[in-house]
Amino acid sequence: MSTAEIASPVHDPNHPLREKLQSLVDELIPLGAAGAQFRVSVGDADFVVRSGSAELGGADPVPTDGRFRIACITKMFVSIVVLQLAAEGRVDLDRPIATYLPDLLPDGDRITVRNMLQHTSGLYNHADAFQRPGVRFERDRYNHYEAADLVAVAAAKPLNFEPGTRFEYSNTNYIALGLLIREIAGRGYADEIRDRILVPLGLHDTSLPGDDPAIPDPHARGYMQIKDKSVDVSEMNPSEACSAGEMISTTADLDAFLVALMTGKLLGPDQFTEMKTTVPPEWVPLPMSNGYGLGFMPLETDCGLSLWGHGGGIPGYATFVGATLDGKRRLIASITLNIDPDDFSGAFENGVVAALNAAADCLKEG
Repeated sequence: MSTAEIASPVHDPNHPLREKLQSLVDELIPLGAAGAQFRVSVGDADFVVRSGSAELGGADPVPTDGRFRIACITKMFVSIVVLQLAAEGRVDLDRPIATYLPDLLPDGDRITVRNMLQHTSGLYNHADAFQRPGVRFERDRYNHYEAADLVAVAAAKPLNFEPGTRFEYSNTNYIALGLLIREIAGRGYADEIRDRILVPLGLHDTSLPGDDPAIPDPHARGYMQIKDKSVDVSEMNPSEACSAGEMISTTADLDAFLVALMTGKLLGPDQFTEMKTTVPPEWVPLPMSNGYGLGFMPLETDCGLSLWGHGGGIPGYATFVGATLDGKRRLIASITLNIDPDDFSGAFENGVVAALNAAADCLKEG
């Protein structure tokens, strides 16, 4: 019997499943990635596969300790803070948002905190009011946006549906939740995330940049196809995403974060149960999803391994995190993009899903 047949992918670099994952990560580059890294962890053992380069045309590989924009995975951190406040008796998930912020939304007396956490509020997604990325991004990439102004864009629109009757992903929900945290805690969501999550867990490479457009070194650079040219979009003022997607991290920090969440270091059993309580799976059209909880979703893999986590995208960067509920098997992927945002779905998205499923195969056999 060969070594590959005895050892698991997480221990054997020549294991066929690990080689398959490398091949599929390599295939992302011609599909529209500038670079990629996938961290696969089983217990204390892990490995990273990577492809592409840290900079288009450069020889340096994607740094395995590199920082990147984690985009919508920020929502997991915001949800945890809200759930911690609920455990402290400072917010009731089933009370209307108007209880805490009476002037925020015209329909605030019909939208609960839970509706916002699970994207069942019916709130218009303020980002849909912006021009598509591209020329608009180049023009506005360093602009500062106030969270209240972003919510006001949605507040000026009628609800898309009656709260609680449908799922529709809206970044406005989590921007409003950032304002809720400030109202209840007396300071911004960034301070609460730092003191409640980042500092206790020692996540030194994870940050909330605010108006700072730079990503701390080391990092791979992300790109966007604009007028048929590759434009470096690594720098941007992330206040446009703020509490819905501004954070920066590394695969190692996100791995440690998943372990802490799954093993009860961030939430008590009751709050973790709330986080895992999902809307009906058929409501949620997101790739690999099997429902959606409170900033947290169950994920289906082809091999049958059940993971929980989130995905995210922001100009130049796409990220995915998933773990088994016991915290023993984890997957973090960071992809630096070189693609027109309108081309993300289709062949590119299928390629990403195939690579994620190959990583899940390694986890299952690990």
